[in-house]
Amino acid sequence: MIGVMGAGAFGTALAIALAKAGQSVTLWCRNSQQARDMAKLRCNRAYLSDAHFPDSLQVTPDRDAILDGTALLIAVPLQHMRAAVSGLTYQSGTPWVACCKGIELSTGLGPTGVLEDSSPDAVTAILTGPSFAADIAIGRPTALTLACKDAKTGATLQAALTTPTLRLYRTTDTIGAELGGALKNVMAIACGAVIGAGLGDSARAATMTRGFAEMQRIGRIFGARTDTLAGLSGLGDLALTCTSDLSRNYRLGLSFGRGDTFDPKITVEGVSTAKAMSGIARQKGIDTPITDTVTRLVEGSTTVKDAIDSLMTRPLKEE
Repeated sequence: MIGVMGAGAFGTALAIALAKAGQSVTLWCRNSQQARDMAKLRCNRAYLSDAHFPDSLQVTPDRDAILDGTALLIAVPLQHMRAAVSGLTYQSGTPWVACCKGIELSTGLGPTGVLEDSSPDAVTAILTGPSFAADIAIGRPTALTLACKDAKTGATLQAALTTPTLRLYRTTDTIGAELGGALKNVMAIACGAVIGAGLGDSARAATMTRGFAEMQRIGRIFGARTDTLAGLSGLGDLALTCTSDLSRNYRLGLSFGRGDTFDPKITVEGVSTAKAMSGIARQKGIDTPITDTVTRLVEGSTTVKDAIDSLMTRPLKEE
């Protein structure tokens, strides 16, 4: 059995994909009435209403029911992950796999760091990369990165979580995988603002490229591997998130560029990530002009026009 914590879009999509591949999957939903509705209707009406639940997918409001299996996939927003796993008893032999992206505002930790801080005995991993929940749920080919410090556990998880339509590449570089998944959201906000302001695709390409350079600078300080950031969890996810209207981070940037309002109930992880990384970068002396600009933008202390002017008038330098 594979347990999935979190019945949002991504958790539901992973549960469906794994169940379609023949796995026994139990999906935990915090709201008991919503759990009963999903179990009865065999779909998640709030998310992915067109994706039918396979017979081997069960839904439960009981957290204990998802703990003792091959793996526990934790698909809740990072800023809520600590509360979600609070009080969970780690079961030996059941790795905890973070299925979210970002940096915790209060601690500066990434997803596996939050899990290990919450349960020091837990064996952890992270599943990340360029993907939209709807694609995974309906079986469109998707490739992701599975990062686990323990190579043997990583190989076991790779075999258990790979399906005919979901291909996983493994690495032991959890730092690189986490940073790539977190920071690309910040760059997506910047790219959305560029397009929303009508500055064009050339400006977006420049923002993506300099954003990737910024991600690499940060990665080097934290010990991330270059090949990880150049892979699915870094460059791959950057390319997807900075170019698609399906990305919440990109859509937030578009709203800034257009001067539109944005639904505050929608989770946009790049906001917290920008704030957290901007503070960390100042402490460590890392040059992060795009991250700093996005932070000022989301905090309302600058406008898109002033942000662009500031970036375009920085001192000239070698690439």
